[in-house]
Amino acid sequence: MTTKAERRLQPVKDASHLYEVERRARHAARPGFHISELQLSPTQTVPWHYHTNISDTFYVLEGRMRLFLQKPKQEVQLGPGESFVAAAGRPHLVTNAGDGSLTFLVLQGMGEYDYVPLV
Repeated sequence: MTTKAERRLQPVKDASHLYEVERRARHAARPGFHISELQLSPTQTVPWHYHTNISDTFYVLEGRMRLFLQKPKQEVQLGPGESFVAAAGRPHLVTNAGDGSLTFLVLQGMGEYDYVPLV
């Protein structure tokens, strides 16, 4: 039997069922590289997770993003036209820092995609 800690660290290839967003679209999918667009309401988050082999590059299209990161601990706020890279292996959580919807692109690559939830 697996423990709770073992279950939560199991990587998945598709995380879309793990959290709700207002809208999700895939703009490009090539081996080792993805571009997705996500829209979060003011109460939605992308929960704590990391990727084993790929980085996430966040680019805000509309609204305000608040990123929390670990290893080391860091908080980053982004507005339209701003970007930030969460390196492979670095745990991060994405929240909407505004009163309206947050729309952003996330570029993921280069390498095999996985999503390792931390909770």
